[in-house]
Order: sequence, then C-alpha cells, then structure tokens
Amino acid sequence: MFASMAACAFTACDIERLPFNSVDKEQIVNNPEANLNALLNGCYAQLKIWSDPMHRCGEYAGDNMMIRGSSTDAFYEFISYSRTPNNYRLQNFWDYGYKAIAQASNIINLIEEGQKEEFDNKLGECYYIRGMMYFYLCRAYGRPYYQNPETNLGVPIVNGTPENMFELSLPDRSTVKNTYEQAINDLKKAEAMLTTNNGPAYASKGAAQAMLSKVYLYMSGTYENPNKEYAKLAVEYSDKVINSGDYALLSRDEFMKYNTYTPENNKEDIFVVKRVASEFSGYDHYYGIGGMYANIGGMGWGEMYSSAKYLSLLDETGRNDWREKSRKIVDARAAFIEPQYTDDNKEVFRFIKNVYDVSGTQTNYNYVQAELIRSGNKLTCKDGEKTYTLTAIDADQEIYSIKYEDGNTYTGVIDNYIALNRVYPMFYITKCSREGEDSQLHSPILSRLGEIYLNRSEAYAKLGNYAAALSDLNIIRERSIPGAGYDALTAANAGDRIDKERQLELAYQAERSYDVYRNGKSLTRQYPGPHFAMETIAPSDYRVVYFIPQDAINSYPGTLTQNPTK
Repeated sequence: MFASMAACAFTACDIERLPFNSVDKEQIVNNPEANLNALLNGCYAQLKIWSDPMHRCGEYAGDNMMIRGSSTDAFYEFISYSRTPNNYRLQNFWDYGYKAIAQASNIINLIEEGQKEEFDNKLGECYYIRGMMYFYLCRAYGRPYYQNPETNLGVPIVNGTPENMFELSLPDRSTVKNTYEQAINDLKKAEAMLTTNNGPAYASKGAAQAMLSKVYLYMSGTYENPNKEYAKLAVEYSDKVINSGDYALLSRDEFMKYNTYTPENNKEDIFVVKRVASEFSGYDHYYGIGGMYANIGGMGWGEMYSSAKYLSLLDETGRNDWREKSRKIVDARAAFIEPQYTDDNKEVFRFIKNVYDVSGTQTNYNYVQAELIRSGNKLTCKDGEKTYTLTAIDADQEIYSIKYEDGNTYTGVIDNYIALNRVYPMFYITKCSREGEDSQLHSPILSRLGEIYLNRSEAYAKLGNYAAALSDLNIIRERSIPGAGYDALTAANAGDRIDKERQLELAYQAERSYDVYRNGKSLTRQYPGPHFAMETIAPSDYRVVYFIPQDAINSYPGTLTQNPTK
C-alpha cells in the first residue's frame, strides 16, 4: 500500500495520465475548473483496472462457476481456497483500491466545498468512490459484519496522501465497524452533495443510495439473528432508489439481452464501471472479465463454465432447453448460458455421476454424455461397453433416469452433445460479454435496480415483514419465470428462497461468495470441477476472507496486521 500511495502522491488519476505533479497545487486550488474534470476522470479510470481483480475475488470464490482444470494463474487460489498472502491478483485488488481512495481523497482535500454546485457535485463523486471502495475492500479483507465487528479488523483508513512522505507513519487496520462507518459517512456525504445524474457511468445520488442499501444489508445480521436497526436502514435506502423514478426494471425480453446493452441505454443500471472497446487492443479482449467464461468471435479463453449447481437452479421450475430445434428458456437468466453444441447434432443422455477413490470414498463428480440409442419407444444409452435403459421422469421435457454400474440411480436429460474442454462440457457464460455486441466488452455492474428489490426483500424478511418481502421477491422472480412466484414466505423458508433468488439474479456480478458468508451460511460446491467438491466452507473458516497481501505489509510504514492463518 505504501508503494501505491507513493505512486499517488501528486501523481495521477488517469491511466494515460495527466500527472498530478504537472499541475501546481496552488494552480489547482486557484483554478479548479481547468483541472478538476481531468483529475476526476482519472479516479474513474482507476476503477477500470480495480474492477478486474474485484470480480475475480468475489465470483471465483463462489459456486456459480467451475474451471476446466487447475491453473498456475494466481486467481486459482480464489477458486481452490488455498489462501496465500503472496498473490499478485490479490495485491492488485489492494493496490488499485487504495490508489482510488488516495486519488479521490486528494481531490476532496484540495477543493473547498461550497464554491459552485458543479464543484460540489464532483466532490460528491469523489466521496462516493472513496466510500464504495472502503466497503468493497472491507468485505474482502474483513470478516462478515455479524462476527464481532468491534474487534475484527477491516482495512486501514488513510484518506489522502500524507504531506510528508519521508517521515511517514500510517495507522494499522481499523476495525470492521469503523471501516463500515467510514464508508457510510462518505456515501452519505456523496448523497447530500450529488445533484446531477449523468448516467450510470458516473456517481449519482441514486448510486450513493443504492450502495448504502447494500452496506446496511451487509450489516443487518443473519436471518436467525438479524440487526433490525440496520435492516430498517437497508429498507429506507432501497425505498429511496426504487421510489426515485430514475430507474426501471427491464421487461423479461429486454432482460434476456441485458448483457448487450450499453450502460447509457440500460434503464436498470444505477452504477457501472464503464468500459469502451478502444481500451482493448486487438486480442487484448482475451483479458476482459468475460474472456475466461467464453470464446466469442475468436476472443477469450473460454475455460470457466456455469456450474452444475447453478444450472440445476435454473432448471428448478422447468428444463431450459438450449437446442436450436427445441429452444425453450424457462428462466430468463438461462439466456446468459450458451452450451457449445457440436455441429453433428449427436444425441446423448447427459448426467452427473459420483467419483470414488479406491477405498470407495466419494471424492468428486463428473459429467457423462452417453450415446443415446432410440429403438421404437425404447430409449437406451451406451457408456463405454455398457448399455443402460432410460426410465422416464418427465418425458415431455426429456428428463430420464438410469441405474448405473456403481449402483446409483442418476437423473439426466436427453440433449445434443456439448463439446468438452478436458472432461467438462462447455456451458459458456455470456453475462459479462457482448456489450454493444462487441465480443468480450463488458462494464462491470456495481448497482442495478433488480438488486435493490432483492436488498429490500431480504431486509423486510429480517424485520419479520414477510408479506412485503414476498412482494419484492416475486417482482424479480416473476420477471424471469412468469407465473412462478412463491405463494408465501415464512421464518422457516424466507432465508433459503431469498438467497436462492439472489444467486440466480446476481450470478457473475461478484456477489455470491460474500452473500453466503455474511448471512452465516456455509458454501458447498458439490459439482464437477477440479475444486475440492466434497469440502464445506463454514462462515467461521479463516479462508472466508483474503489475506492482506504480503507486499503491502512489507512496504507499509507502520504496523499492518495480517489476517489469522487458521
């Protein structure tokens, strides 16, 4: 972090930057109008490089995706939970976050409030960036809020570049509670100062309120032991966003194309980290967020796929069929999944089987795509040298079961053969691709209206207002699955149903792993992949949070306490 701050000490705010030190401090103060836009644009530019490791830390540690095999890339530690402090992607997340904090703080410290409404609005944008960044850093490096926030450590609060960089001593990590208070104070200041809405690529009053809705939700405890004070505040700030009239939910048909809209043409977006195609040169599109999830138009690695757990959730109310001849999308969110069928239309019976070691202990799961054989009304499939008879479970949806050689009965579907990467069918994820129909272009979403309804639903449930919680939950659920709204929410089922809907709706937006642990639940990933499929990760596990990067500790001018190692 010290190196990051040194780099920011009257250096820049832009990646191709106007150096801060090329403009005299007095010149900035005396003529802010000439320089403020460039400095603020640099803060937004910093978010662009921060959003990549932010996504990987949040999404890869969840259960919405799987990877084709182990990897030497540092991001594999996020998937495998083999946590180490020597991880360059973790370092990037830390460094880029603190650069954004330093850049925003330097502007706040330089420009006096109350000169002009336009200047105050820009200061509000800086407060939003800083408050949002403290929250995102604390949820990654600090334990869930319900777990002793008064004593658990969050992140250091350092608001700006110290004047004397040569006799520098910085504070240790603040508590989780104090870090959240810093984030809230900044976001409330932003809410008060922001008067202009220039679209979702820029901070606005609605963006500050949406982030406060999320922050208070994270503070609202678990379903079993809610903090009703913070749940009420989550409702209050959700109300402000929903009732503002500035945002609107997309229709079902529009939502199924959500990923293709540019943010300025998407009425549901509240705040995004805006990317443009010119920032990527040639095959650099491989390195966009979506590049790991799919290869589109020759761009992308296509090495991570939708998990069997997520696919099963999508199919819960009816099978989603992606085959061209019989295409039927039951859950609108299945539109962001694209199985990579081969051209021969070969029919298979696909199911997932258990994998055992030599002692008979289950160690994993794996896909089987067994050749389908039709003989009149009789359906069989051939896996290796063995042939199995299919028993109908729902013939209309082509869902069947077989009694397999290991003695288990497995349920699967008749489908066309999906191409394999190593041994895994490639269920491409396109939610982070195709913005403006440009291969892997994607502007990471930090807030959108669909999430705010889910925030309010959860907060209402924690307040015991299950009727209001149900109404909000079904608005989102029935947009994706018309007519499939829940008939009731109760203390017994509200947590599971709301969390399931959050998983379905917010998949691939870097929310899932944090959502699981902040509500005191365990993460299970019992589906095919090279991860430890039989492992359960409890919310008390030390690996729920990331280590402070060792390079940040080594370069820090003062004590920077590491997270526990067990």
